[in-house]
Formats: sequence, C-alpha cells, structure tokens
Amino acid sequence: MERRDRRRRGGRGGEELRVPEAEFTSYYGRPILKAPVWRWDIAAYLFTGGLAAGSSLLAAGGQLTGRPALRRAGRVTALGAVTASAYFLIHDLGRPSRFHHMLRVAKPTSPMSVGTWILTAFGPAAGLAAVAEATPWLPERGVLGLARRALPPAGQVAGLAAAATAPALATYTGVLLAGTAVPSWHEAYPELPTIFAGSALASGAAVGLIAAPCAQAGPARRMAVAGAALELVGSHSVETRLGLLSEPYRTGRAGRLLRAGRALTVAGVAGALVGRRSRALSALSGAALLAASVATRFGIFHGGVASARDPKYTVVPQRERVRRREAGGG
Repeated sequence: MERRDRRRRGGRGGEELRVPEAEFTSYYGRPILKAPVWRWDIAAYLFTGGLAAGSSLLAAGGQLTGRPALRRAGRVTALGAVTASAYFLIHDLGRPSRFHHMLRVAKPTSPMSVGTWILTAFGPAAGLAAVAEATPWLPERGVLGLARRALPPAGQVAGLAAAATAPALATYTGVLLAGTAVPSWHEAYPELPTIFAGSALASGAAVGLIAAPCAQAGPARRMAVAGAALELVGSHSVETRLGLLSEPYRTGRAGRLLRAGRALTVAGVAGALVGRRSRALSALSGAALLAASVATRFGIFHGGVASARDPKYTVVPQRERVRRREAGGG
C-alpha cells in the first residue's frame, strides 16, 4: 500500500495526482469472444426439446389418472416434438453422421454428449408410446392383432420411461448454454435450467389445454400454473440479478421477445384458470402459452448472442471481479 501511495504522489510536498480512470475500449471495437455460430434452428431446438419433455409429462399424468385425451395428445406431441428436435440438431451439425459420431463416446462432463444420449433414450420411448395410440385402428386378428394386444401395455411402460427422462431433457439445454463462455449465458447458470423447466411444463400444459376436453384438462391447468411460476421467476432474475450482464436480456430483440413471453404467459395462465368450462378459451390459453415458450427460448438465445458480440460484456465484469479481489485482499 505504501509503494502504491508513493506512485500516486508526485512533485514536492507529496501532492496526490488524480488521473481519470480510463474508459473501456477494445481493439478497434472488435468482439473479444467469438459469437456463437448457432443459427435459428438451435433456438427452435431449445423450444421443441422442452415441448417434447413437457408433453411426455402431460401424457404420463393422463395415463396415471385415467384421462385418455391428455395421454393421447401428450404422447403424439412428444413424438412430433422430439423428431423436430433431432432434425434441428442434425441440421445445425451439418451432416447426420456427426450425430452418430457423438454416440461413439459418453462424456458425463460434456452437456452436449449427455444431451445426445438423453435424446437417444427419450426418442424411442416416446415413439413407442405414441405408436401404441394407434392400436384401435389395427385389426383384431393375425399378426396385427397380436400387435393390437401387445402395444397398449408396452406403450404404458414406454410412456413412463419417457416421462422419467423428461426432466433431464427439459433442463440440460440450460446447463449447455451456461457452460459456454458467452457472458450472459454463463452468468445465468442458476436461472437457465429453471427457466427451461418452467417453459417445458407450460408448453406441455398448452397441449393439454388445446387438445383435451375441459373435464380432463385439470392436470394441464395445474401444470400451466407451475410452469409459468418457474418461468416468470427465472426470467425476472436474469433481467435483474446479473448487473451489466442483464442488459442484453432487457434490450434489443431479446428484450422484446422476453417481454412478449412474459405477457403471453400471464395471459395464458389467466385464461386457463378463468376458462375452466370453455373449450375455446382453454384452447386460446394453450396457444398463448405455446407462443410464450417460443418467445422465451428465442429471447434467451438472442440475449446470449448479443452479449458475446459486444466486448464490454466480457471486459467490464472481468474488471469488476479483479477490483473485488483486490479490495478483499487489501
């Protein structure tokens, strides 16, 4: 400290020279981090993966509580959504063989590797559960008659297996984003899995509100409330807790998307609760919740990309951490 004070003093009488603190600049204003090369299809993958997870949980709830409309809608949607997820992921990888190559190893420390195996486990289970819904159209005799008798119990087991994998499918993408060097993703590591879990539940609930009659939609309404609560709390946190790194989530395209997602979530939950006896209002509420999930996933995606492109979101937090360490050490 004395040496530092002597450096700050100059001239006779020990007069302290105050030099204005240098403002932040970067080399020709260029980004310090390379922005993610992911395109819109990865943001879509974030949504469809959550939709598949939430729908499989909805289907399991319908199966266990004797609500066939919920079970059927959830199973069919889960299969469609996980198929879309595989397409978006393979399209981003560029060649289908790259997905196959990722299955040659298993790295528990790699969220991408873990996610590939989660999709591989979830997909066949969701597929078998959805195929089991086609048994009423199969003939009663012959080989297909045997399938008609075997598929329902196999579908029940597969549906529960898919639901057991669903929480990992819903949240691992949040861990994946937080594990990158992108500032606003990395700093939001506690919130991203929560936001994605809530978004998955809300989108799964939306399927039930759209497809099931009001008499069977009770579990979907409860899922909508739980998912909306998690999503809204997590989104509020990333927009307020991260200091400077919250700014990309409040401004630009990400800010507009997250505000729209919040408004649609509130409207969807309110409609689901008010429209308990109205099929039309329940369907509109479900559509609002689906749109909210899309807006939230794309908002989180664009917020992270924006933070990587502007060098201040990398350097300024680093300088603040250095100052806090120096203050603590002093």
